[in-house]
Amino acid sequence: MCEVALGEFLKEIKKNPSSVKFAEMANILVIHCQAADDLIQLTAMCWMREFIQLAGRVMLPYSSGILTAVLPCLSYDDRKKNIKEVANVCNQSLMKLVIPEDDEMDETKQSMTLPAEPTSQESLSKTEAASSGSLDASGDSNFSNSSVFTVTSSERIQVTLNLDGIVQVLDCHLHDTSIGMMTRIAVLKWLYHLYIKTPRKMFRHTDSLFPILLRTLSDESDEVILKDLEVLAEIASSPAGQTEGHGPSDSSDVRPGPVELHIPARTSQLSSSGTKGLECSPSTPTMNSYFYKFMINLLKRFSSERKLLETRGAFIIRQLCLLLNAENIFHSMADILLREEDLKFASTMVHTLNTILLTSSELFQLRNQLKDLRTPESRNLFCCLYRSWCHNPVTTVSLCFLTQNYKHAYDLIQKFGDLEVTVDFLTEVDKLVQLIECPIFTYLRLQLLDVKNNPYLIKALYGLLMLLPQSSAFQLLSHRLQCVPNPELMQTTDSTKPSTGFKRMTASNIDYTELLQHFEKVQNKHLEARHQRAGRAEQLDRRVVL
Repeated sequence: MCEVALGEFLKEIKKNPSSVKFAEMANILVIHCQAADDLIQLTAMCWMREFIQLAGRVMLPYSSGILTAVLPCLSYDDRKKNIKEVANVCNQSLMKLVIPEDDEMDETKQSMTLPAEPTSQESLSKTEAASSGSLDASGDSNFSNSSVFTVTSSERIQVTLNLDGIVQVLDCHLHDTSIGMMTRIAVLKWLYHLYIKTPRKMFRHTDSLFPILLRTLSDESDEVILKDLEVLAEIASSPAGQTEGHGPSDSSDVRPGPVELHIPARTSQLSSSGTKGLECSPSTPTMNSYFYKFMINLLKRFSSERKLLETRGAFIIRQLCLLLNAENIFHSMADILLREEDLKFASTMVHTLNTILLTSSELFQLRNQLKDLRTPESRNLFCCLYRSWCHNPVTTVSLCFLTQNYKHAYDLIQKFGDLEVTVDFLTEVDKLVQLIECPIFTYLRLQLLDVKNNPYLIKALYGLLMLLPQSSAFQLLSHRLQCVPNPELMQTTDSTKPSTGFKRMTASNIDYTELLQHFEKVQNKHLEARHQRAGRAEQLDRRVVL
């Protein structure tokens, strides 16, 4: 009988929504949407769905309470499929109520739009809400008991978005490790939506949200990580993050220099803050003051969680290259790794970045930019990468192969005789030989036909061959070099053939002697660090024996 009566009431509400006091019933629904009884919860959730669709923005002040009730339902299994489906509609409908105008409303505007209502009734409403245990997320009673809420009038005035309450609920759900995957995804979708619609207000909460967003990268679900990366990318690229007063609070992690990392077509967007800065697309790859902080903390997380780097490192970086600007990501990470004190991690991280650079389809454009080195920007990027790539000798050679710096690659390989050749070192040489046989280095293999203009390429490959023991990689490279034609047979009388010297001439302003000295300096540091680790291990063994 109760269910039938409620059904009749809901029909009448649908017929005459303009005469319904939606706001006064909102908290009642919020409470019963969290009931343990499935029928009560489903009935309350259905009413909530209708209220959001009928009342529209009148329900916004209760968003945090609604989300507290709705979000956990999104992870229900098939036994509660009906509740889950209705909760999903409620969540989507509520999300659509947040509009860009909510970002422009400041305290002055709010005080001007609110009518002069009796404060005693407001206080009474707050007291009643608190005593009944209702989840009024707004913290402000934007209604009186005697007021009648019409859709048109309430959407135009009185309704304000209480972002603080919403963010608090979302943050609480992210910290709760027991919540289901679909709930975590919904929370991240909400955060992304809020950063798109209300970026200036959201950046006031970024410092508190940043740590949990970074921790979420260790989630077991790829879908959760993807949504998390979308939120982090939006934080790092939004022009609102460049607005004065919204920068990172941890100044020790951010240096002013790397902010000069450029995207030529986009830099003008950072020149002004406020409304003009927000006119550009939410996904524009501009770089704000949070970008470098994000890169620093991401590398710190990889350093502290090596398993995350091994299992998800490449996946995370590749997705970031799609969401942000790949050149800026590699430039900033190389700049940070250049100052990394943990040399073993630096070598591992450089190897990971180099593998991504050489094999990922997402970085096709960046590879082409490095392959030519025709612009000052590409040469600057090469030098930046090179200095960090020196943490790993084999990756340094592969970078030289990619950029067609064959003479320098040969010079580097000559230095390998002074290095400590370990099993890991030979394994990396083996992998490099395998890469040379991949499509990414097709141009390099074709250049073997031009023996006259590429003598150092052939010398460098023979140098790798001499480093390898008699293995499958040795046989593979040996067979390839046997295919190099006799230069006398390849001579032609075609003088119009373009020379490969043009590219080398365009990159002539690179000081390769200085780069080679830097390589030796970094490798000496690695050698010293290995000796220290070996010494500590030997001391530990002696203590164990004693």
